[in-house]
Amino acid sequence: MIENKKDFKLIPKKNPKSLLPNALTIFGVCLGLSSIKFAIDLNYSMAVIAIGFAAILDTLDGRVARLIKGTSKVGKELDSLTDVISFGVAPGFIMYFWALNEVGKFGWMFVLIYTVCCALRLARFNLTTIDENENWKINFFEGVPSPAAAGLVLLPLILNLTNLIQFENYAVLSSGAILITSILMVSKVPTYSLKRIIIPRHLAIFLLLGIGIYVSLIIFYTFETLFFTGVIYVLLIPLSFFHYRRLNKKSFIRLSEEDTEDIL
Repeated sequence: MIENKKDFKLIPKKNPKSLLPNALTIFGVCLGLSSIKFAIDLNYSMAVIAIGFAAILDTLDGRVARLIKGTSKVGKELDSLTDVISFGVAPGFIMYFWALNEVGKFGWMFVLIYTVCCALRLARFNLTTIDENENWKINFFEGVPSPAAAGLVLLPLILNLTNLIQFENYAVLSSGAILITSILMVSKVPTYSLKRIIIPRHLAIFLLLGIGIYVSLIIFYTFETLFFTGVIYVLLIPLSFFHYRRLNKKSFIRLSEEDTEDIL
């Protein structure tokens, strides 16, 4: 007698719309793995570009899933596994092949620390829940998200590719970048997520204009634009920290007032 077993399905029959976002996620992990191949071939510019496209796909897959109502549990888990590979393993290998191998065993240890911190950060993110009374927290991450962390880890390499400034010892700079980024990932420092950012209709045309200008800069000044984008993100971290504290204080005061009113 054959027992009935539930078969694992990547695309459930009840929700075939999940095909598109899951396909984007898988494409992202292919780009992450390809970046390692580019680094092995010493083609570091293509390695950085591959990670950049993987980050774009990581941003799109979740939004596409919500837009077409194609979210699924498999998609959520697949996204996390992809992030570990594309933004944890791949950037670590790239930096090791480029500069960290110069510091010997410590270089490989830094790669291991970064990858483990990335996995821990993603595990914590999957378990994070937001209280209904604190919906404003959805615009903040706890710690630096993995795609942004990958960009911060690659900043020394990106700076080298710009030819703006040249350092004699990139191994030390890369070691500092990967260690600081690892700490920021597993820390509880709030950073902007911009998941639910609302743009007024009358400002939409300026947003599109800004996107067009940014894409043009990426095309003609690829690594310079990526480097300054990373610098701006670093400067936004303390700003997001104080913004979070201010909103949290307001929320605490409001909840305290509501509790007082209930007692009275």
